[in-house]
Amino acid sequence: MNQPNTPTRVRAVLADDERLMREQLRSRLTEVWPDLDIVAEAKNGLEAVELVREHRPDLVFLDIRMPGLTGVDAARQIAQLPEDDSWLVPEIVFITAYDQYAVEAFEQGVADYVLKPAERERLLVTVQRIKKRLAQRQDGASVPDVAEPAGAPLQQLLHKLSGQLNPGAKPNYLQWIQATVGQAIQMIPVEDVLFFISDEKYTRVQTARIEALIRKPIKELVDELDPSLFWQIHRSTLVNARAIDGITRDFRGRQMVGVKSLSEKLEVSRSYTHLFKGM
Repeated sequence: MNQPNTPTRVRAVLADDERLMREQLRSRLTEVWPDLDIVAEAKNGLEAVELVREHRPDLVFLDIRMPGLTGVDAARQIAQLPEDDSWLVPEIVFITAYDQYAVEAFEQGVADYVLKPAERERLLVTVQRIKKRLAQRQDGASVPDVAEPAGAPLQQLLHKLSGQLNPGAKPNYLQWIQATVGQAIQMIPVEDVLFFISDEKYTRVQTARIEALIRKPIKELVDELDPSLFWQIHRSTLVNARAIDGITRDFRGRQMVGVKSLSEKLEVSRSYTHLFKGM
């Protein structure tokens, strides 16, 4: 069987607040993935986000539990970093001592995990899976894979993991959007919104009947909306999953989401094509 055509040198950032754990994981990775470049190491979540922004790696290893900003919160911020033609949001590998987090990450199919302490054989499985995912991203492919089932968006997984880290906290999702419609302010039920799409200044709120504007950016809405209802399909777009009418491809091969009641199509960026595997 041919091996995936991954980039010659994959670049990674490693984040764990325990120095010995960072050293152990780095050592194990050197054994199983000699071509991997660990370009930076972080001691906390905030540092991890800044290092990802600075180094633009292909891959980031995040300890789930870190002081100040957890690995889950750091992943949520990293997922919102702006992409361009030369860089996509990195693949996420969670480092955890807790099996329940690992199971969530694996079953969702949008992240991977390493259990502490990192064992060589298990790490080999993760490395092969990440190499394959990176090769598919490089080729622009979104081929269904029985070993990597389609799941909810990365943000939905992160919401779930965040809830496990803070079991006493109950999500309080937005129920209404206060938006400008012409010269008037209108209260719009969130469930009526078909999609949100942002430009540099405003976010468009689209329902079946009206188009409105708000100043709240997508990166804030992601944290305030129910992730089981609103899927992020692009760094500037959230779509109501119940409003999706089908998936097509345009002449450039990009996935486009059709929306009920509208002729408009919404582009799916490469980071989110996994949402529609097999469709």
